[in-house]
Amino acid sequence: MALADSVDRDANRALRARFDEVYGQYQRLRSGLDELQARLAELRVTERSADGQVTATVGARGELISVELHPGVYHDRDARALSRKITTTVQRAGAAAVAATQELVAGYLPAGSGSVEFLRTGDFGSLLGRADTAMRRGR
Repeated sequence: MALADSVDRDANRALRARFDEVYGQYQRLRSGLDELQARLAELRVTERSADGQVTATVGARGELISVELHPGVYHDRDARALSRKITTTVQRAGAAAVAATQELVAGYLPAGSGSVEFLRTGDFGSLLGRADTAMRRGR
């Protein structure tokens, strides 16, 4: 009986240590959410067209904040080319904002978590992988 009691105590200690670790990660994540929200609200990404005539600034979600046109764009008088240049510059700014947001948010999540991988890849399998594995084990 003493061996079984010892094994139970060891298992309980290991479970408690794992719980403390997970709970600590949760507390760090929770306490960082206000800071994360503030940093995301302030995040701005600016991109310029290759010729420097168009500048686009977007926020963390890729929302367009401003477009600035250099006076030189009016000399060309090619509306379609200008439209393409603006669109391309805004799209590049949006993609850069997504990458910056992913990096920022990943810094607040536990390393190696499915959430971090989901942010990087958009793959729902990585987000739900742990839950799927646990469910299969429970069957």
